[in-house]
Amino acid sequence: MTSGAEASREGWSRRRFIGALGGAAAVVAVPAPAPAPAEPESAPPTGSTTAPAPGTHRTGKAAGPHPLYLGTYTSVDGGGKGIGLATYDASTGRITGAGTLTGVADPSFLALHPDGRTLYAVDERTAGAVTAVRLADRKVLGSRSTGGAGPCHLSVHPGGRWLLSANYTSGSVAVHPIDASGALGERTALAEHSTPRPGPGQDGPHAHQFVTSPDGGHVLAVDLGTDTVYTYRLDTTRGTLTEVSQAHTRAGAGPRSLTFHPGGRYAYLANEVDDTIAVCTYDAATGALSIGAPQPSGSTGSTTNYPAQILVTSDGAYAYLANRGDNTLARYAVEADGARLRLLGTVPVSGDFPRQIAFSPDGTLLFTANQRSSTVSVFHVDAVGGELRLAGAPFASPVAVCALPL
Repeated sequence: MTSGAEASREGWSRRRFIGALGGAAAVVAVPAPAPAPAEPESAPPTGSTTAPAPGTHRTGKAAGPHPLYLGTYTSVDGGGKGIGLATYDASTGRITGAGTLTGVADPSFLALHPDGRTLYAVDERTAGAVTAVRLADRKVLGSRSTGGAGPCHLSVHPGGRWLLSANYTSGSVAVHPIDASGALGERTALAEHSTPRPGPGQDGPHAHQFVTSPDGGHVLAVDLGTDTVYTYRLDTTRGTLTEVSQAHTRAGAGPRSLTFHPGGRYAYLANEVDDTIAVCTYDAATGALSIGAPQPSGSTGSTTNYPAQILVTSDGAYAYLANRGDNTLARYAVEADGARLRLLGTVPVSGDFPRQIAFSPDGTLLFTANQRSSTVSVFHVDAVGGELRLAGAPFASPVAVCALPL
């Protein structure tokens, strides 16, 4: 495991330390994945092409293997060498390794362009950057500075012209233009979270997520350090940001992940530090978010738990929360047209520290990236009751912190 001095030199953030605690032992204990095709000894910096290149973003169970991209840290012991390449079977959930796309540093979070042709990755380092990869031939199209440190999340505005990213360590959010090829231009906006003051135990602002509202009229930044969700209006012509609202959790909640109900009126917020979630009301006209009372994460309380990501099914019937520490997925019934969550129970993730979760495009599978055990677990999602059923043994992937199934 990296020492404190080494971590400082690499610009490790609190979020990376939390995930790394006990991680070295877990990495050693996980069986190695089946050998992937070897990379050429003189592999170009744009990365290898050992897996079949995907086509467009799938919306159903098309025949043949489906692409799966895996995020990791490249600067930690036992970490990956770039973006992991794999495929999965949409019926069985079985994952098959297919090599590595090199040339991207610390790609801890991944996102897809709406047209399915370009993949984007954060470079979670002190000199933060975002990188674009053309999927047709897996060519790295270049990187751009985010203007901050430790970018940990990115998303593409639904119009496909702007990339939104969150700098965790420096507590800021950035906007980059996307050209017709999918490549990124120079940053057009950088908003730093200077107010309110950091919450209890925090050393500053820590932007953890930057997403677009369902109506497309606003973009929202979740900041763990200031216990605040910031709403901005994005100028879709110039790529600039104007703050229009702030929503505050209770002190010390440490908000991490926000997801909207399909109806667009409600959203759900996972609070990492105080181990809770909250139902939020969203006003599309003003962009204002109102955060409700904290609710249980479903953790048992026998170990320290850090809620990670919360997702909602496309029909708005169920929500799922990844619990790191408790190592479970909590399942909630979504009631009252999205205004209420009711905890139904939890299931083990069959791994350690589920950092991120994602649905397959058709919603029948749920993937969990388990950081400390260096595995990816896959669950079948019951279409009627929302129950989760593990789809075989987890797939070994070095320091798995993000899984993006296409």
